[in-house]
Amino acid sequence: MSNRNFWKDRRVLITGYEGFLGSHITRKLLELEARIFGLDIVTHRKETILSENNLAKISITKGNVENLVFVSEIIQKNKIEFIFHLAARALVNDGVEKPVRTFSTNIAGTWNILEAARNNKNIKVIIIASSDKAYGPSKELPYRENFLLAGNHPYDVSKSCADLIAYTYYHTYGLPVSVTRCGNIYGPGDFNFSRIVPDAVRCAISGKTLLIRSNGRFTRDYVYIDDIVDGYLMLVEQMGKKKLSGQAFNFSNENPISVLEIAKAIYRLAKKKPNYRVLDRVRYEIKEQYLSAQKARKILAWKPSHSLDEGLRRTIEWYKQLNYKNLITLA
Repeated sequence: MSNRNFWKDRRVLITGYEGFLGSHITRKLLELEARIFGLDIVTHRKETILSENNLAKISITKGNVENLVFVSEIIQKNKIEFIFHLAARALVNDGVEKPVRTFSTNIAGTWNILEAARNNKNIKVIIIASSDKAYGPSKELPYRENFLLAGNHPYDVSKSCADLIAYTYYHTYGLPVSVTRCGNIYGPGDFNFSRIVPDAVRCAISGKTLLIRSNGRFTRDYVYIDDIVDGYLMLVEQMGKKKLSGQAFNFSNENPISVLEIAKAIYRLAKKKPNYRVLDRVRYEIKEQYLSAQKARKILAWKPSHSLDEGLRRTIEWYKQLNYKNLITLA
């Protein structure tokens, strides 16, 4: 349960505030009466869970985290205390096709946030959103926070690098920064239909054939969005008193399943006959990746509140509320 007294009137910068995770954290912190400063390369997008009332309460700036002077001015001018750095190029295939753009946003964007915060005495906590892909392929699973960071492909490497840069700013400058690494996050408000959960839900509802890019046997964690938001806020609330700066935390439901299994679960919960085609075209993704969340469970007392079935049911019901034609158009 988040601490309203902790967040009330706190000055919080959220980069990528209109993205999937960013919009959920933003909405939750607005409920807790934090003062939100949102930075995004795209603002006032139609595809967001944020209402007009939510947006009216946010100090919004449109811009790019790759601009150090710009980022520094935002942090300094608004006397920012807490930073959630979520802005990133988040698609594996996009990274393969445009590696320099991915490196620039994910790596340079991260060091800009950290450098801008380095000499700012108002900063109390910085959270850098990394990824389970930062670990790279491993013969030993589940991933634990003390594993080497060894991404192979552009997106994975960009996250490995951002992780290490965060550690540098803690160990060298004492910056109060921690890193989060999550499994595959799913839930209401994900409009990126290249991801398996929203795409499978869309196809189940609309009757379209689901195209599975991999061979269907790739194994992943799937974690409901509300559980991830809880994890992020719990980490921030406990960082100071438990001296957690410079550490990484995995957030996972510790129940890895294959792509085919989650697709079948979605059709089952949507009460639809499975309708998918396996393309087996993926070449640059890790075949098996899943996380241990024992550290978060032990230190933060965090644990997922939603089973996979419960989270998927909530997700399916949310997408059903969207206009049918809009759902097809968004694909």
